Amino acid sequence: MTAPFSTLNEFRAILAGQPGIDTAAEAGAQERNGQLTKPPGALGRLEDLAIWYAGWRGNPRPAIEAPQVIVFAGNHGVCARGVSAFPAEVTVQMVANFKAGGAAINQLSKAFGAKMDVYALDLDTPTKDFTADAAMTEADCVAALATGWNAVDPKADLLVTGEMGIGNTTSAAAMSAALFGGSGAEWAGRGTGVDDAGLARKAVVIDEALALHNAALSDPLEVLRRLGGRELAAMAGAIAAARAHRIPVILDGFICSAAAAALAKAQDGALDHAVAGHKSAEGAHARLLDALGKEPLLQLGLRLGEGSGAALAIGVLKGAVACHSSMATFAEAGVSEG
Repeated sequence: MTAPFSTLNEFRAILAGQPGIDTAAEAGAQERNGQLTKPPGALGRLEDLAIWYAGWRGNPRPAIEAPQVIVFAGNHGVCARGVSAFPAEVTVQMVANFKAGGAAINQLSKAFGAKMDVYALDLDTPTKDFTADAAMTEADCVAALATGWNAVDPKADLLVTGEMGIGNTTSAAAMSAALFGGSGAEWAGRGTGVDDAGLARKAVVIDEALALHNAALSDPLEVLRRLGGRELAAMAGAIAAARAHRIPVILDGFICSAAAAALAKAQDGALDHAVAGHKSAEGAHARLLDALGKEPLLQLGLRLGEGSGAALAIGVLKGAVACHSSMATFAEAGVSEG
């Protein structure tokens, strides 16, 4: 499906007109859940997840058979400010590793039966240093959103978006500060492992960007354009496309959550079709999830990115849906309800 927008305002209108949950399917799933051979609430959050998934898929007894993992890669001009422990060339090298099947996300996608796609977005042309200019022009940002939108397979029944981009924790922290308030020091983290001096540089860089772009930061899509990166915009586009196709989404870590936050701030309820896969070890991720009202499924100290935590959480959601849809009811099993 070709992206149905060519400007940020058109994308904004798409967000405002997105479909909601299928309440009849949700109610049907709730009714089935009450008939399954278990004490009420015995499967805890798995029950809520299955009912949520059923509502978005429009099927009170759904199955997860075609998960899709998409990894987007982009390069960041702000890396020139010394905000990362690794050089920008690593982005290109890791994209090659993804395509060769050698990264963690490749193994997790395979383990949970997900199709994995990789998109490199103009790696030879980093975004601009957002302490001096907007990271992207509107055309650049819209193109990245459209790449993400078009990358989603309409036949998928679950979506995970991941990223690779040296410097992108700085973008994510700057976006988070712009969207939810706070200083660079409150949102900056160690990312790929910067030392204390690097962490201090990140905080200063974020504060400089917030000051430069302050007049435009009330518009969440301008926050994405000015402080984000191509891979963050692509993730946002993919998450929005999933909503259009009624495909539930598992959000990954700090960077994915920051990209998703732009949607949430641009349109109330824009992430109702999404759950948080995990809470990463990046310091501000917990604060960002709280701001989004998302309770993570897993907490394993992960800080890799790539979509890895969300891909691992596919197993949790598959388990929830399998129990919901394949367990016997009391009537089917001939078990007394008591």
